Amino acid sequence: MGRKRKRIVHIPKKRLPKLFSCPKCGKETVGVKISRETKRAMAGCSSCGLNADFPIKPAQTEVDIYCMLTDKVFSSPKKNLVSNTPKNT
Repeated sequence: MGRKRKRIVHIPKKRLPKLFSCPKCGKETVGVKISRETKRAMAGCSSCGLNADFPIKPAQTEVDIYCMLTDKVFSSPKKNLVSNTPKNT
């Protein structure tokens, strides 16, 4: 007689997202591109056109840049942000 075999439970590793939710329009369309050579990062929403450029440190990742974008948007709504949406005149 043999014993009953135990089921092995595999827990998937959690990964950081590639797209983030936009603080302006609420859609999950904010992408972050980091250029380590120039030490700059750009975060932009492909839906509403919100763009921002940041200087980075070597240890910063995409999540850190996204947090910098949300801090900038919520601290001062119109300061140093570029929006490509046309204005109604």
